[in-house]
Amino acid sequence: MDVSGGSGQPRSGNDEPAESPTGPAGPAPHDSPARPGSRAEQPAPGHGDPAHPADGPPPAPDHGGTPGTGTDPDAAAPAGDRPPTGPGTRPGRAPRPPAGHDSHPDRSLAHSGPGPGRTPPPPPRRPREPRGGLLMGRPFGVPVYVAPSWFLIAALITWVFGGQLDRVLPQLGAARYLVSLFFAVAFYGSVLVHELAHTVAALRFKLPVRRIQLQFLGGVSEIEKEAETPGREFVLAFVGPLLSLVLSGVFYLALQPVERGTVPGVLLASLMISNLIVAAFNLLPGLPLDGGRMLRAVVWKITGRPMSGTVAAAWVGRALAVSVLIGLPLLSQSGALGTAAEDSVGLGTVTDALLAAIVAAIIWTGAGNSLRMARLREHLPELRARALTRRAVPVETSTSLAEALRRANAAGARALVVVDGHGEPLSLVRETAIAGVPEHRRPWVAASSLAQDLTDGMRVSAELAGEELLDVLRATPATEYLVVEETGEIYGVLSAADVERAFVKAMARPS
Repeated sequence: MDVSGGSGQPRSGNDEPAESPTGPAGPAPHDSPARPGSRAEQPAPGHGDPAHPADGPPPAPDHGGTPGTGTDPDAAAPAGDRPPTGPGTRPGRAPRPPAGHDSHPDRSLAHSGPGPGRTPPPPPRRPREPRGGLLMGRPFGVPVYVAPSWFLIAALITWVFGGQLDRVLPQLGAARYLVSLFFAVAFYGSVLVHELAHTVAALRFKLPVRRIQLQFLGGVSEIEKEAETPGREFVLAFVGPLLSLVLSGVFYLALQPVERGTVPGVLLASLMISNLIVAAFNLLPGLPLDGGRMLRAVVWKITGRPMSGTVAAAWVGRALAVSVLIGLPLLSQSGALGTAAEDSVGLGTVTDALLAAIVAAIIWTGAGNSLRMARLREHLPELRARALTRRAVPVETSTSLAEALRRANAAGARALVVVDGHGEPLSLVRETAIAGVPEHRRPWVAASSLAQDLTDGMRVSAELAGEELLDVLRATPATEYLVVEETGEIYGVLSAADVERAFVKAMARPS
């Protein structure tokens, strides 16, 4: 199954959604639990997805923040939060407020910050790369991990299949567990082929794949972006079950010349049946299963809205979860699964009920994650660097903090950019650092002494928006970023805290 947005939707992550590491994070690969067989997830907003998210902001940035400056991208912000007009704004001169921007003299940079009695937040830290377990290789350049939970399910398969082998091939003795372990590894090799089918299709459609992970009850392909069309979405979801059906056919053909009552015969028959079950299960029409993504693609094609497809497929997925929770134990008791009815009150019933509860929980959670990731993606375009940027005043390295604040307040700006003699930006003065300097010392402190040096990743284009903006901020975690025009002119300063607040407001609005 391919992972997008957390079990069926691009992850972010991610399928991860919904707190952000240092710096706002987008859908990061939707990290939803695996299901029997496998699934392809897409980030996101990850995002990284799925990898990969709950309702709420992307991973919370570990930054000093800029308290008291909530920004709504859809509302006209006060002039103090606006960037200069862009072209024509020269470093060293107080920029004029953009046309139509009101000025709020009571909101000044000198009085912003954490406030009395509050400790400034710690400096930002670069987020760690999420651990995926044991790295097994990089086919097609995509890392394949085996999660610790796989060893648990492998041991369970070895024990259960070993007991079945004892009835079919009693002459094996203790060696049956070695054969059973081989089956567990071969079965998950088939799951890996299923996931590689999603991965190859994603790469063919120019969709980045963060990783493949084999884990409890299946596998996950963390696809970081959503397919652009319903047709591609359908193909991306269908190739996994198709490969499982092909593998089932291959094992069937390999079984024909082999004697049934032998170890090779039992292994080939078991692999044929298990791949057939994986394909059939994943074709069920509910998220986060591949069949759910196919249903989503069909509804998307009919309605023209991917969100409508996600809602329909997610609710079908939840109905499937309830059906599994109730139906699997009933089938076991009726003997439809090969269990005698008179034995149904024993350990087998408890095991079936527990398995049903686990599978139902995975499907239900994955469907919910898919809805959240779709909602996140729907609101991402509302995050625009140009709308969220604060106006900034350029100051020279020798300018005192008091003079810099005077210029900023006179211009209605909320940020300071330290520039060299040629007007080239060198660093950004952190708002939390300003708040830590007593007012009587500000004439004797250089503004540049409170600044954070600019790195390449801290220069952000004013044209960035949505997931592209979040990807750029995630790549270089910081509390503030310099926003520049395409011509290189200073547009203003973007605070990670403002982006996070705008994201929360956008997510709070109904879809």
